[in-house]
Amino acid sequence: MDTATPVKNDPYASLRIQEFNFYLVIRFAIVFALSMQFTIIEWKVYALSHDPFTLGLIGLAEVIPAVLLAPFAGHMVDKREKRGMLLACIISYIVIGTGLFLLTWDRAVQGFSTQLVLNLIYALVFLGGIVRAFTSPSNFSMLALLVPRSLYANASTWSSSAWQIGGMTGPALGGLFIHLFGVHWSMLVVVAFFVLSMFCLLQIKPKPIYYKSQGESFIEGLTKGMRFVWNTKVVLNAMALDMFAVLFGGATAMLPAFATDVLHVGSLEFGFLRAAVAVGSLVTMFILAYRPLVNKPGIKLLAAVFGFGLCIIIFGLSTSFYLSFFALLLSGMLDGISVIIRQTILQLKTPDDMRGRVASVSSMFVGSSNELGAFESGFMARALGLVPSVVFGGCVTLGVVITTYIISPAMRKLDLKA
Repeated sequence: MDTATPVKNDPYASLRIQEFNFYLVIRFAIVFALSMQFTIIEWKVYALSHDPFTLGLIGLAEVIPAVLLAPFAGHMVDKREKRGMLLACIISYIVIGTGLFLLTWDRAVQGFSTQLVLNLIYALVFLGGIVRAFTSPSNFSMLALLVPRSLYANASTWSSSAWQIGGMTGPALGGLFIHLFGVHWSMLVVVAFFVLSMFCLLQIKPKPIYYKSQGESFIEGLTKGMRFVWNTKVVLNAMALDMFAVLFGGATAMLPAFATDVLHVGSLEFGFLRAAVAVGSLVTMFILAYRPLVNKPGIKLLAAVFGFGLCIIIFGLSTSFYLSFFALLLSGMLDGISVIIRQTILQLKTPDDMRGRVASVSSMFVGSSNELGAFESGFMARALGLVPSVVFGGCVTLGVVITTYIISPAMRKLDLKA
């Protein structure tokens, strides 16, 4: 491992490791490509259907395989070389991105019915969910193989920052490119960034495998990550809090409908709204790189998620583009606190031979809650109406925070200094 002597309170310590810098580019490029792809597909699907429920179906199509395969994927990642697993995932994304590029080309789908095009898009998104089940644990496991344990918290902050930069610029440029060049050529940019991530991954050397079966059966190995999370209450509580907050408080899935029907803006403004959450999170990431959360992080986490719920309610009630943008921006800043605390807990508490499986459980809890939240938002938008559904979700988020504060002393007493 290429290591560097850490300097006390050095916010750039992990950046002095060359392979970690390649990892950050990979992390950025994958998230950039996926978030831009999701933004483009959201816009295309809503343009074809004009039904908010179809936006929820995009999330559902991805989350089903991601959740069902997560335990198996984590088990496979722990048993195999991490760089090779991540490389296979990236190549799969290139193939899927190329398929979506063709589906958004009018000449390629000439003669296809609208429903057939939608079904083919859902099918490719479903395949992307299969790949994602393996990508998340591979990505998470790679970080711990690139930096010493003393730099896990610092590396997690920069890794999350790279993720947020990708999540910020992907939707913003997705909206801009749709505005300038159309959906079809915007998808070509997505494929190019997947290729960039593959090139950077090839600059990282293969890493050792720490998997230890210790005579356990296949089922025991498969469920070990879930048992670890269940028995480690601080990890369980952090995951559960974030999952329910995102599940009920996520408003981004409905942004095409809000942009078109509530705020009455176009694709460019839609891209800015889509990026607002990531912009806010990114601001928080850089602040926390210099001022780590060491004093009562559990209380700060609960307060941040409570504020996140309030921001979602404000967004749901707003009819002003600028107020909506500010509400999403602030929600992202508060969400960034949750991301940093959760990632630091996972890196510090997870044994090396179980990182893939624990990351898969995290993906089931947190990562998949974005897509389940998208489906929930689409379903509730159809049942209650667009605006009431988002306000209702924000109120549920507030209730989840209050409940967690009452029933979880481990969260109230959380200490990241240990």
